[in-house]
Amino acid sequence: MQHRIVIVGGGAGGLELACKLGRKLGVAQVTLVDQQLFHIWKPSLHEVAAGTLDIHQEGLSYEMLAHDNRFSFCLGAMTGLDSAGQAITVAPVLDEHGEELVPARTLPFDDLVIAVGSTANHFNVPGAAEYTLSLNRPADAEHFRLRMLKLLTAAELRKSAGAQGQVRIVIIGGGATGVELAAELREASVVHSRYGFRRLDPHRDVQITLLEGADRILAPLPEKVSTAAAGLLKERHVTIETNCRVARITPQQVEDASGRVFAADLVVWAAGIKAPDMLATLGLPTNRSGQLEVAGNLRVKGQDHIHALGDCAACPTATGGWVPPRAQAAHQQASYLCQALLRRAMGQSPRADDYVYKDYGSLVSVGTQTSVGNLMGNLFRSTWYVQGLLARTMYVSLHLMHHQAVLGSLRTAVLALARFLVKRATPLVKLH
Repeated sequence: MQHRIVIVGGGAGGLELACKLGRKLGVAQVTLVDQQLFHIWKPSLHEVAAGTLDIHQEGLSYEMLAHDNRFSFCLGAMTGLDSAGQAITVAPVLDEHGEELVPARTLPFDDLVIAVGSTANHFNVPGAAEYTLSLNRPADAEHFRLRMLKLLTAAELRKSAGAQGQVRIVIIGGGATGVELAAELREASVVHSRYGFRRLDPHRDVQITLLEGADRILAPLPEKVSTAAAGLLKERHVTIETNCRVARITPQQVEDASGRVFAADLVVWAAGIKAPDMLATLGLPTNRSGQLEVAGNLRVKGQDHIHALGDCAACPTATGGWVPPRAQAAHQQASYLCQALLRRAMGQSPRADDYVYKDYGSLVSVGTQTSVGNLMGNLFRSTWYVQGLLARTMYVSLHLMHHQAVLGSLRTAVLALARFLVKRATPLVKLH
């Protein structure tokens, strides 16, 4: 008797789980559902947005991954759940003209894993949803990149006509996403000035402002990490405004609660996340952020055959807190669920232990040459501060570790070498 496992969401955790289970159980028992054709590691979206990473070279085909790891891939978005009948509904696939390519489908399951990630939380700030961009998906990052190129081109033309030409970018949120994007955009603006935008001064004409509501950026991390990151950003001519609570956003500017106004041609929202609204329609228990409430074994409360992992799951910790929405947590949860679901598929007794989150620290990229962070976190009740080339090397290794989990060691090594060589033969930023 085959045990059908359906995983919804091909992000870091969902894809790793599908690959691990597929290699053990085979194509008939494991199905991954996602509305995209290609997978991109979400922590690298800031590089796609800046143009320093080519989305078409970085993307991994889900169909290719399914073939290589022996799972099935179903293209489409989950739209409904019949928990009693143990089946989900997948939306039809439409082409660019709205014509139906693949009809709606119903997928039965014996175990369901929901790993749909997160989306931007605008906290009801007026104008935030209408006039800001968020890096939730690869398409969002690519849209930002194209919009930035248009603004740079317009500024260059104004400069050539003898007028002032500036591009003003405001990033709302001084967490990891905001800091990494600010640093990557500054490096990209310097490179852009060498490729066709020679009249633009990358530091004076491309103005980058980072707004943070707390009294320092990277507030959840140790103060030493925050201070180092702030110093590196200021060296790169990034303006940092702390204690800045955004009150209103218009097409031309950002206003904060104290009346300060920041002119903006492009605004990025990186100030918070929430679970996708779709989860609230499934009839499953959710918290105030829309996350699915799960027990320590990652089963959704009140359900025996439905599980959740990653950003969309509100998972308790042993100390009474909540597992943070980080890629390392999704990776750990995927490993935990893999063992639990394998036992269920083979008819063995359920796994007795609960998932335990282990904090290995955090690394934040501050451009292509350096990173900052803290290692080990609370594993040994101590924190090791790292910066510079060592931190950057470790940051890059995290991406390679994710690829190794879904591609294998040999293909990951070949891919890393190929990308190194390609970067030597192509522009440092994507210009088209």
